[in-house]
Amino acid sequence: MANLQSDFIGIKSPNPFWLASAPPTDKEYNVRRAFEAGWGGVVWKTLGMEGPPVVNVNGPRYGAIYGADRRLLGLNNIELITDRPLEVNLREMKAVKRDYPDRALIASIMVPCEEEAWKAILPHVEDTGADGIELNFGCPHGMAERGMGSAVGQVPEYIEMVTRWCKMYTRMPVIVKLTPNITNVLYPAEAAKRGGADAVSLINTINSITSVDLDLFAPEPMIDGKGTHGGYCGPAVKPIALNMVAEIARNPETAGLPISGIGGVTTWRDAAEFMALGAGNVQVCTAAMTYGFKIVQEMISGLSEYMDDKGFTSVDQIVRRAVPNVTDWNQLNLNYVTKAKIDQDLCISCGRCFAACEDTSHQAIAMSEDRTFSVIDEECVACNLCVNVCPVEDCITMETMAPGSVDPRTGQTVAPEYANWTTHPNNPAAKAAE
Repeated sequence: MANLQSDFIGIKSPNPFWLASAPPTDKEYNVRRAFEAGWGGVVWKTLGMEGPPVVNVNGPRYGAIYGADRRLLGLNNIELITDRPLEVNLREMKAVKRDYPDRALIASIMVPCEEEAWKAILPHVEDTGADGIELNFGCPHGMAERGMGSAVGQVPEYIEMVTRWCKMYTRMPVIVKLTPNITNVLYPAEAAKRGGADAVSLINTINSITSVDLDLFAPEPMIDGKGTHGGYCGPAVKPIALNMVAEIARNPETAGLPISGIGGVTTWRDAAEFMALGAGNVQVCTAAMTYGFKIVQEMISGLSEYMDDKGFTSVDQIVRRAVPNVTDWNQLNLNYVTKAKIDQDLCISCGRCFAACEDTSHQAIAMSEDRTFSVIDEECVACNLCVNVCPVEDCITMETMAPGSVDPRTGQTVAPEYANWTTHPNNPAAKAAE
């Protein structure tokens, strides 16, 4: 049976599934329930400095985007960091770590961008026995307006500076949580590495407004007739997160930097995809808030079965496995040719492929009077839109044309050689280099 034990930057946990810093990890009661359900680790909801805690709103804190079946695709969250006193959180963290020594316990921290503030809080966190700290440089709402969260995460120089402070004042591993609300995630990742970070975690939530009440004309969630931007999370952000994780994993300057993957992880497959693109473990929030803590059991069993099927004995065999296959567009093989093929036995004659192709694509699907749909190879560019809109799995597939065959669309023979845009005759830069 596959061994799911995780060793992330020296922090051991029975599996690579951690709960992210968020409402589900705000207090001892929740965290104990999470560990009993099977979670390998927890990042405690973000701690603030000593003194009066932050104040959260007393009305709706979440907005939502739903799929056609009302399945939750994304949450917009306007809740701030923990609104409980620091000493209460620290006491509870110490008790939990004492009772669950085999589970990872990470303290998320956000204090003002001042050396003394970080120097003051770190010893208190260290006394809890926490396995590491996560610097919250990603929260896009509420705290950013106070010069914290993503206000720090959007300035690489600040990231490097605060990371250095933390490495100076604590023995604990330092994970830097990155914001996606930036044009190029490599700049903050490289800054974290320069500052001595042991790892980065990403993505934090995406700045967003999910909906507007068209009767009251205010963003939702609404507080006394007003709304604000918040942090968007859930399955809808997964593609953005996967790309940012992959960019860090394949960038020469950050290729060796451990990554904790966050963003829309709902199933074991999501987790495996993050790990294949470079994440050493994953953090989960929205899935737990939607389905409860026991969803981790499906993740554990699913990943274990997948690893057994693949003959993998360790999660490390998944990590970075897809990174060599991530490339830039100009490196894709332009001599690779495919065509769509419709399985008539599986087709239910819904016509989605025809409507999509005829109206918005390449007019490469024909419809007969009896609603039989067929591909017009002379027009098909293999864009894959028909595959994506078809409601029947594997009804439409992309078939590779063999080298030496003739592409009916171009009339050209499919070449066996690899060729990309950098050498293509239509590329002005390629011509200039000759």
